Amino acid sequence: MKKIVIIGATGSLVPYVAEALLKLDNIQLTLFARSPKYIDKNLTDKCTIIQGDALEYESIKKVVAGQDVVYVNLTGNLEAMAKNIVKAMHEEGVNKVIAISSIGIYKTPLKPILRPYRALADSIEASGLDYTILRPNWFTNGSEIDYHITHKPDPEIGGSLSRRGIANFVAKVVANPEQYTNVNVGISKI
Repeated sequence: MKKIVIIGATGSLVPYVAEALLKLDNIQLTLFARSPKYIDKNLTDKCTIIQGDALEYESIKKVVAGQDVVYVNLTGNLEAMAKNIVKAMHEEGVNKVIAISSIGIYKTPLKPILRPYRALADSIEASGLDYTILRPNWFTNGSEIDYHITHKPDPEIGGSLSRRGIANFVAKVVANPEQYTNVNVGISKI
């Protein structure tokens, strides 16, 4: 049984990512959110729901304990949250992290709105953990699973892609972690 926790479980990607992950064999999914009432209702019977705040270290440490994979899907003070997650993962012996960042975080000058996403990526890359960082283009509600991957330092190419496409890639990372270890990738639709 592979145990996965989604930190930031009220984000718009989460229903798609959870659906893709639950299609894999032997997955136990935990959803962590400040306001669990906003978690997609289709997931509440299929997943363990835990209320907590990624800015509170003890909450993160408890939810990370015993997990195999930590999937980070957050907004806000991402640098502080990333530091809590990295510290908790080290203390609890959890090694695989998948983090959603943003396109454009390596452009100069860096737009102020992207600074937290850059801080998240920098913290995860420097963590010593097995990481996969995704820098997705803008999301759509389309149903196509059509995307292109670029590896850092190459810039992202293409345009907006479906949440299903991003979810499909996240499921590939979980199913084949050795193929996507210590990579920072842009993901867009061609």
